[in-house]
Amino acid sequence: MTEDRRDSRRQELKETPITAWNRAAGAKMADFAGWAMPIEYPAGTISEHRAVRSGCGLFDVSHMGTVRISGGPAVARLNETLTNDLAVLDDGQVQYTLLCDENGGVVDDMLATRMRADEVLLVPNASNTAAVLAVLREALGDEAVVDEGDVAAILAVQGPASPGVLESLGLPSRHRYLTVETAKFEGVPVIVSRTGYTGEVGFEIFVPVAAAARLWESLIQVPAVTPAGLGARDTLRTEMGYPLHGHELSASIGPVEAGLSWAVAWDKPHFLGDAELRRQRAEGPKRRLRGVRVTGRGVPRPGMVVRVGGRDIGLLTSGTFSPTLGAGIGLALAEPDVPLDSEVDVDIRGKAVAGLLVRPPFVDSSPK
Repeated sequence: MTEDRRDSRRQELKETPITAWNRAAGAKMADFAGWAMPIEYPAGTISEHRAVRSGCGLFDVSHMGTVRISGGPAVARLNETLTNDLAVLDDGQVQYTLLCDENGGVVDDMLATRMRADEVLLVPNASNTAAVLAVLREALGDEAVVDEGDVAAILAVQGPASPGVLESLGLPSRHRYLTVETAKFEGVPVIVSRTGYTGEVGFEIFVPVAAAARLWESLIQVPAVTPAGLGARDTLRTEMGYPLHGHELSASIGPVEAGLSWAVAWDKPHFLGDAELRRQRAEGPKRRLRGVRVTGRGVPRPGMVVRVGGRDIGLLTSGTFSPTLGAGIGLALAEPDVPLDSEVDVDIRGKAVAGLLVRPPFVDSSPK
């Protein structure tokens, strides 16, 4: 590819308010769901991963969607659409939920925050935001569904040192896990959500696009903070067994198979896909998400076959090297009757590499 064509492709990608800083810092950039995103900084993914586990990592996740649902009737219809039950939330509480299709497949998984009784903030994945908007606008009406992706940025501050980092900027950090607090940064309203995708104590800050770069600069100047890219985000979430849409969730992988039945309010009269999901739950899934810890030498990758005694029992949906364990780990959809702690082989480039079938997470999460 010529330099002109590379420049043209770069210009086609969407940019976050932090993209210029990322490039100036020497980040390795890549196309992620149509966005120019940092995969790793010069220190490397393993260093960034360890910084999050021991100190504080700062992630630019402004590619994630931000969708606001307004109006009491619209929120009620939203609750008839998503799998979890918004009715159990108080103002300022956050809930993990899924949007399924009528066949029980997952359009997307997301966080839902009840801002008020008549207002909910949703955070879908970047690659699925358009699909989520289409489903919700059909179900709730165009006026009730507002795409705020162009006006709101999201910065994730993750790790055991993150509360002190926020406190140094005068931002709230003492609220409970899965709650939000509103505050101001340099006079600009922000939402500080005690959530994250790493297994550590952490926060996701929703900030207007115009102020996002200033907030990033202020955070990055705190000595405890290390910038971290999507590479570390993936190794961190895999260690925790957190699902990623397109890997552990998809139109053909629903919440029952993915071990997310806890995010389905089975007592609700209706939600999208409820008939099929109730059938799967009653009959039992034909495959179940498990963890695979490699005990031999090799790094597992998505799509690799998992075997027991030479028999195929599943496929890896995610796989990586765990910096914490110093070993390969993966997530796999496997036959449900294969017991945990079974010895397995992973076909890594034609070589049978030994491993164990385990229940995620692979490492302990920090107290929230």
